[in-house]
Amino acid sequence: MRVLYLYKDYHPVFGGIENHIRQLAVGLRSLGVETQVLVTNTTRRTLQQEIDGVPVVKTARWINVSSAPVSLSFYAWLRRLERDIDIAHAHMPYPPGELGQLLWGRSRRFVVTYHSDIVRQRVLGTLYRPFLWETLRRADLIAVSNPVYIQDSPFLRVHAEKCRVIHFGVDLERFERTPAVEAEAARWRARWPDRLLVLFVGRLRHYKGVDVLIDAAARLSASAHFLIVGVGPLAAALQHQAQRNGVADRVHFLGELSDEAVTALYHAADVFALPSTNRAETFGIVQLEAMACGLPVICTELGTGTSYVNQHGVTGLVVPPQNPEALAAALRQLLEHPEQRRAFGAAGRRRVEQAFTREEMLRRTLAFYEEALGR
Repeated sequence: MRVLYLYKDYHPVFGGIENHIRQLAVGLRSLGVETQVLVTNTTRRTLQQEIDGVPVVKTARWINVSSAPVSLSFYAWLRRLERDIDIAHAHMPYPPGELGQLLWGRSRRFVVTYHSDIVRQRVLGTLYRPFLWETLRRADLIAVSNPVYIQDSPFLRVHAEKCRVIHFGVDLERFERTPAVEAEAARWRARWPDRLLVLFVGRLRHYKGVDVLIDAAARLSASAHFLIVGVGPLAAALQHQAQRNGVADRVHFLGELSDEAVTALYHAADVFALPSTNRAETFGIVQLEAMACGLPVICTELGTGTSYVNQHGVTGLVVPPQNPEALAAALRQLLEHPEQRRAFGAAGRRRVEQAFTREEMLRRTLAFYEEALGR
C-alpha cells in the first residue's frame, strides 16, 4: 500500500497537525506501508529529504494567503507523485492543497482528515467553501478525531456516513518518567523554586487563548508562574500584554523547545492549561501529551472535542472560553489542592492508555485505508 500525505508543513515545523502527520508517516511505514509526504517549504527552495526514513518533498513557497502557503511547484510534484499512489491523504484545512487534489489528483483513492472548520477568515472561508464541499464530496472517507465534531461541524454533518472516528494518539514511551526526564524536570523546577507552575504548549495564534491565560495570571497570587512554550504571530503582543498586566516576572515565554525539553516540562509542571477561545480548536493533542505525563488539565468548552478529551471532574476541569475569571478560579482550585491534581493526573494517564495511544491510532488508520481501497 502506497500513501501520500498532503499538507502545508511538516517536521521540524512545530504544530499539532504536523506532528500527527509525522506519527502516521513514520508509524505506518514501520508496519509496511510505503508512506511519502508532500508539503511546502518555509523558503523559496524545493527540497527532497528523507526524515525518519520517510521520503519528504518540500516545494518552494512563494506567498502566504491568510496563513495558507502557495507553491506552484507543489502542483507539479502532486501530479508526479500520485501516478504511483494508492491513497492520497489530505489534511484539512489547507485550501491550496485541496484545490490541487481536485484538479490534478490521480491516486486510486482519496481520503481526508478533517481537523477543523475555517473559523476566523471570513473572506477566505467564503471563497473556499465551494472547494471544501467538493473535496468532502469526492473523498472516499473522512477521518475525524472525535465523534462530537461530526455533529458540531455543518460540513461534516452532511457527510456523516463517510466519517470515521480515529482518535489522535501519543507515543506513551516518549512521556515515561525516566531518570533522565526526572533530572531535566528538576532542572526546570529549580529555575522557579517553591513556585506552582502552569504550563501552556502550542502555537501562539489567535484561537489559543494565551491572552486569556495572561489575564487570569493577574488574578492569581505571585506563587503561580506560567510557562508558555511555542512561537507564533502573537508572541510580541502577548509579551507586551504580560508587561501591561504587571505579570511579566511570572509569565515566561520559553519559545520553541525540543521534544525532550517539552516532556520534561510536562513532568515539572503542576497544571496544564489549554484556554482556547473558538472552534478552530477541535481536539488539543497537547492535552493528551499532558495527560500521558499524569498532569491535570484545564481546557475550555467549545462544543468541539476539547472536553471530549479532558473530562470535567475526571481528568481536569472545563471552563467557559474567553472568561479569565472562570479560568483563574479553576487554576486556583487545582493549585490549592494537590490531592485533586494527583487524582486528575492519574485518571488522565489511564484515559490515554485506554483510548489515545499511538498504536491504536495506527491500527484504526490502517483499517481506514483498507476500507477506502475496498469501496
